[in-house]
This record gives sequence, structure tokens and C-alpha cells, in this order.
Amino acid sequence: MIGREKEQRILFDCMNSGRPEFMAVYGRRWVGKTFLIKEYFHGTFSFYATGVPGTNTRQQLKFFHDSLKLYGDDDKARPEDWLEAFSRLRKILSSSSVQRDYQTGRRVIFLDELPWMDTAKSDFKSALDYFWNSWASSQADLILIVCGSATSWIISNLLRNTGGFYNRVTCQISLLPFNLHECELLLQNNGVFFTRRQIIECYMIFGGIPLYLNYLKPQFSLAQNVEMLFFHENAPLRNEYHQMFASLFKSSDDHRNIIEALSTRRYGLTRSELISMRGVPSGKTLTKCLEELEQCGFIRKYNDFRKEKTGFIFQLTDSFTLFHLTWIQNQNIDSWIKQIRTPSYSAWCGLAFERICLLHIRQIKNALGISGISSREYSWRSTKTTPGAQIDLLIDRKDDVINLCEMKYSAEEFSIDAEYEKNLLHKVETFHSETNTKKAVLLTMVTCAGLKNNAHRNVVVHEITADCLFHE
Repeated sequence: MIGREKEQRILFDCMNSGRPEFMAVYGRRWVGKTFLIKEYFHGTFSFYATGVPGTNTRQQLKFFHDSLKLYGDDDKARPEDWLEAFSRLRKILSSSSVQRDYQTGRRVIFLDELPWMDTAKSDFKSALDYFWNSWASSQADLILIVCGSATSWIISNLLRNTGGFYNRVTCQISLLPFNLHECELLLQNNGVFFTRRQIIECYMIFGGIPLYLNYLKPQFSLAQNVEMLFFHENAPLRNEYHQMFASLFKSSDDHRNIIEALSTRRYGLTRSELISMRGVPSGKTLTKCLEELEQCGFIRKYNDFRKEKTGFIFQLTDSFTLFHLTWIQNQNIDSWIKQIRTPSYSAWCGLAFERICLLHIRQIKNALGISGISSREYSWRSTKTTPGAQIDLLIDRKDDVINLCEMKYSAEEFSIDAEYEKNLLHKVETFHSETNTKKAVLLTMVTCAGLKNNAHRNVVVHEITADCLFHE
């Protein structure tokens, strides 16, 4: 298995806890939820079943019945309802011949794509509730793992439930996309040997979604792969954006409207600014949608440096979504290769590289040698000075230092000229004057290929190259 060390530790701890466990695994489409669970347990379960999209209760029970038969149920008739289905499952799990985990002796139940089982007007939730609360929760050697891409269902019905499932989930895994290190390992495992700069550009397009990366063919360049996957007739990823949101959220229009509103503002929007945008909901609906988008890794919520407790800003950080909105939804282009090296391409690369850096703050801190120092991360925008100043990433450290981070993408070494040096110094001075900070402010640059050593280079205190972003 590539990566997922933290998630494997959670699974290990649950398997060795000595008590009944109810685990929820959730995350966006194709992020690798099912693969993680099947690989960790080597496909050996006491019972496994999966929900099927677009079917009714009768059909879901038929599929569940097929799984029951595979694990020893000798009743030929399909269960009449979910209460009967779970009663039969209990009988299988109580059998002396039930299959157990060979290391821990646990009985492991894996219900994949659980939200799809909960069809309209079915008794699924009450039956699952009864199964867990009346029997399974008292079985010390049992672990129930439920999984689903429909994140809104998992959060609303399991994690935030105030009824029968209240406080029943004992552990959870919110599976996020791969980081650059994991993407590099996956590509190499697939025989795709891109340079690290090419892997960064790959991440700008596909993000860290394993399935998308598995589409890449080693005999073609990155540009050729993108051309085939997005711009050819019947390209497999051209409509993925819409399918992705439909699979994640039961009513996805609000989520898409929020995402598309955030895509119009490079630095993000406050809650009040979001509400003023066309099609964006307000109140509890907005709160719920923002939480779900953050849980799936589409957006980040961060503080304004001056308003630590109330100044939340929401920013689109998902690379795949940004690529779709920039090049497919908002531009009528028929060839990716023709766009490379155009001004629009360069502008998009700059923005996409910033997003990648924001997803790899832990690696940036490691490169600075401050991984053990507690810190908070902010963004900041001047409000009093003309011309204004914008800082994408501030690392505010407990040792009285602030790293003011500037991210720049270029294929070659980035050259700081006199004008850009003046701009950098203006940012530092403006930040000092408007915030009145007493901390030392260290100008830090994150670049793809490093800085050119010239007369203006010394304005930068810390230089971090893209190689540092590939650390575990």
C-alpha cells in the first residue's frame, strides 16, 4: 500500500482496542477508501456488502441478500426489509464458522458505500441502529466499518446524529487526497517517471486523487495524457467534475455554487462575502455545506491575521476543481497542448502552485527546521496602505518569529529583479506598520526551481525549493 500511514495506525489501534468499534470512513469519490480497507484486511472479512447507486430498496436488499448467501446464509428468499437483513447478518456473525481476522481474532464487517443502501422510505437507518445498539455494541471482538463517498450522508446521519447513532461512531477516517510524496510513489509504481517539476504540474491538474493518476500512460508526456483525458472525444475526465459532486452530496447545487463563487476570488471570501454571491445559500445550509467541502479537502478555512477568532476566510484549494473551472467550464478550448506556455497558462500555474504550497505547510515547516515549534497559519491583506499588499501565507510561530511566505512558480530559477525586491520589502514594511507586530518577520520564498543568485537575492532570508514539498 502506498502512503496512508496515519490511516493504517488508526485501523491498527481499532483492531487492537479490545472493545467493539464502529468506524466511519469517508471522503471524496475515487480517493481510495475501499482500496484502503480491502488492502489493510487483505480482503478477509466476516461479512462484506456494498450499496449500489440508482437502485430502490427492493434491489438493495437483493444485493445484500447475495452477500449474505456468500457468507453462509442458507435462506433462499430475499429479506423482506432491512430489519430481517440485519437479523440474518447477526446469525452469520454468531456462527462458530464465521471468518475472523487472522491476527486479532476480530469479526470484521465492512459495509461499503453505505449511503446508497439508505433508499427513500426504507427502514435502513433504524435497522442499522437496532443492529448496533441491541447486539453489535456488546460484542467485544467485533468491528463494524462503514464507508461512503456521500460525505453529507455520513456527517449528517452518523457523525452529527442526535438520535440513535448519537456518539456511536468510535473512530473515523476522513480520507484526503495524496500529497506530492505519495503521488510520486504512485506514479513510479505505475512506471510513470516524470521529473518533479512535471509531477507538480501533474498535481496542479489531477490533485492527489489516486484514480486520476492511474489513468496516466507512461508512454505519453504529461501534456499528451491531459489532452486524452480531458479534451478528446469521450475523454474519461471531462465530465468528472459534475459526477464527483453528484456522488458526494445529495443536493450538490449549493456546494457547486459555493465552489464556483470561491473560484472567482484568488484569496478567498469571508462568510458574509459568500452570502452576497449569486446562488450561495445562507444560514445553517451554508454552514453545513462549508463543513462538508472542508471535510472533503475542496476548501480550507483560515484566519485573517488581525481577526484571529472571527475573521474566517474560505478558499478553494482543490487542484482538480480549479483546473476544471479554469480550463473546461470557463473556456471553450479544444486542445491542452495549444495552451501550454501561453500567458493564461502561466497565470494558472502561478495560482495552482500557491494552492499546492498551502496543502503542504507541514513540509514547508520541516524545510524551515521548525516542525517542532507550535504555529498558526494565516493570510493577510493590507487595508490602510496604498499601494496595498497581500500575503498568502504567514506562519506565526510561538518562538516570536513570523515567516512571511511568498510562492512563485517558474520552470527555471526564479530571478528577483530590482522592482520585485522593492515589492517584497513593501510587503514586509506594510505588514509591520499595519499589524504593529513585535515579532521578527522573516521573508521566505517557496519556488519550484530555486532562486537565481544575483544582487537582489539577499532580500530573502529563507529559500525553499519544490523538492522540499516532496518530503513525507
